[in-house]
Amino acid sequence: MVRTILVIGAGKSTSYLLDYILKKSKEENLHLKIGDLRPEHIPTEFTSHANCTAFALDIFNDVERKKAVSEASIVISMLPASLHIKVAEDCIQFKKHLITASYVSKELEALDGEAKKNGLVFMNEIGLDPGIDHMSAMEVIDRIRNKGGKMLLFESFTGGLVAPESDSNLWNYKFTWNPRNVVLAGQGGVAKFIQEGTYKYIPYQKLFRRTEFMNIAGYGTFEAYANRDSLKYREAYGLQDVLTLYRGTMRRVGFSKAWQMFVILGMTDDSYTIENSEGMSYREFVNLFLPYSPTDSVELKLRHYLKIDQDDIMWGKLVELNLFDPQKKIPLKNASPAQVLQYILEDNWTLKEHEKDMIVMYHKFGYELNGEKKQIDANMVVIGENRTYTAMSKTVGLPVAIATLQILNGKISTPGVQIPIKEEVYAPILSELKSHGIHFKEYDVPYLGYNPDSVAS
Repeated sequence: MVRTILVIGAGKSTSYLLDYILKKSKEENLHLKIGDLRPEHIPTEFTSHANCTAFALDIFNDVERKKAVSEASIVISMLPASLHIKVAEDCIQFKKHLITASYVSKELEALDGEAKKNGLVFMNEIGLDPGIDHMSAMEVIDRIRNKGGKMLLFESFTGGLVAPESDSNLWNYKFTWNPRNVVLAGQGGVAKFIQEGTYKYIPYQKLFRRTEFMNIAGYGTFEAYANRDSLKYREAYGLQDVLTLYRGTMRRVGFSKAWQMFVILGMTDDSYTIENSEGMSYREFVNLFLPYSPTDSVELKLRHYLKIDQDDIMWGKLVELNLFDPQKKIPLKNASPAQVLQYILEDNWTLKEHEKDMIVMYHKFGYELNGEKKQIDANMVVIGENRTYTAMSKTVGLPVAIATLQILNGKISTPGVQIPIKEEVYAPILSELKSHGIHFKEYDVPYLGYNPDSVAS
């Protein structure tokens, strides 16, 4: 009997997901159905496959959505996180397993009892970050605990970056996922974490000036700034007693210091709209944030305001974005500063067809075993093939696809709303990801730590 896998939403992160399912379709007796608002945008290499059907699906059309879910054997939602709940409620109604790559929302969590009662696996956070980070971290943490070790420190960093061979700008950065999320990163709350038993907080206006550095053999040095809430992983990973818990976003060294210029100017603000944004030049946009002067140019005012010299690399980074060009215009009506900045950056930081992206992930595990303090550092680097088959779509899509087949074949069977932190889930998925070139290199390094009783901590 043919088993139908329904994928709802076929955005940028789905190329490897769709490819994996179709490659397995013959031996696993699968038919892939893709429901998307614009099915005509789905590449023909997928839609022309004998075991694939693409159709128009408006997620807000209850009749269409319920029909699609009811006819599926299992459902994958690649929609924006806020829309998963509609699909999840249908999956409860029609008793279908559900897979998403998004964080578990309170609304989704509320369905845990119903999912368990119906024997349904609702697997979430099974992409890259969240996803591969959970699985790779728990694999090492469980290994340490099984030896009798006690966790002291866990730090985890992930970055979606441009591959070295496609790195052609002074920022060493290009968009590999949702640009809006990049522009708004760090907003909406203070960054909080624990270092050596002390709670630490970084407000948004200081976030990009408090960075940690790490080196990856063959790829050089990276920096990371803190994610908004590192503490929510305490419970999930069983790290309630850990002295240091910190999660961050990786960039190339120098990015954060340069990004801070936008924060200081107010260009990342999304809380108000600019009345006459449509038709405004890039140069006029910059001038909005600078004091009036009857004599000084926009360039001179900006250099004074940010205290940067003409020969400073920071100045070069701003010039490179064409920020002072009076000919380049903003086409957006009533846009917020953040939306305008996003438009300008997309103009400069979009991957070209042949260009490659890169995913980097770095974990640090500090632990005590037989009275001795030790540390394992683990890192992963994945390089994309081109603008369609990106490292981002590979690291998000493949774990989703592998988990789907594992659930469909009854190998992952513990019901409920969950994330991939149990061995039943992470062991087979990490094992298969290795065969796709997604794996970690581990290094034993000295545990440095700090003196928890010292005032300096």
